[in-house]
Amino acid sequence: MTTIDPTVQAIAAKRWKIALTLSALMLVIYFGFILLVAFGRSFLSILLAPGLSVGILLGALTIVSCWVLCLIYVAWANRGYDEEVAQALRSRRPS
Repeated sequence: MTTIDPTVQAIAAKRWKIALTLSALMLVIYFGFILLVAFGRSFLSILLAPGLSVGILLGALTIVSCWVLCLIYVAWANRGYDEEVAQALRSRRPS
């Protein structure tokens, strides 16, 4: 049986935490929009400008939020996660 390095476990725990947080946030945004479509049609049909309703705007923002959350994950990974993984790999290699 192999034991997992505590450093690797800590790195994996951080990744899971950020991944689950961002996934939960995306699910809340998406299902919130779907619930509005199902139960808030009068709100979604309000015209903000000719050809632009609240529903169209919120639908576009739902799609954009997916990109924003993805960019947040990439920025987090580039800022610290990738370097932590590289350090863990370097420390495991024999000299």
